[in-house]
Amino acid sequence: MKMPGNMQQMMQQAQKMQQKMQEEIAQIRVEASAGGGMVTVTMDGHKNVTGVKIDPEVAGDVEMLQDLFMAACNEATKKVDDETQKKVGGMLGGMGLPPGLI
Repeated sequence: MKMPGNMQQMMQQAQKMQQKMQEEIAQIRVEASAGGGMVTVTMDGHKNVTGVKIDPEVAGDVEMLQDLFMAACNEATKKVDDETQKKVGGMLGGMGLPPGLI
């Protein structure tokens, strides 16, 4: 199906923007900690955990360690979402899209 020239150009531009957004998201790196730094998690823009630091003090208390690890992961996920929103919002902000769409 052949699209009108303007529509085809808009689709190509949208594809380029999507690729650029994916590249920007891939570069995101965040760090979050719980328990005053007893557990620290690093995460990339795709929400993959890339590193974990655990204070030896909490290593013996399995339940506390599990809770701190979960809290740090949840905080890192929130930070990735916030960073992604900033990057995507900055790129799409000038397009006049309705609030909350990005």
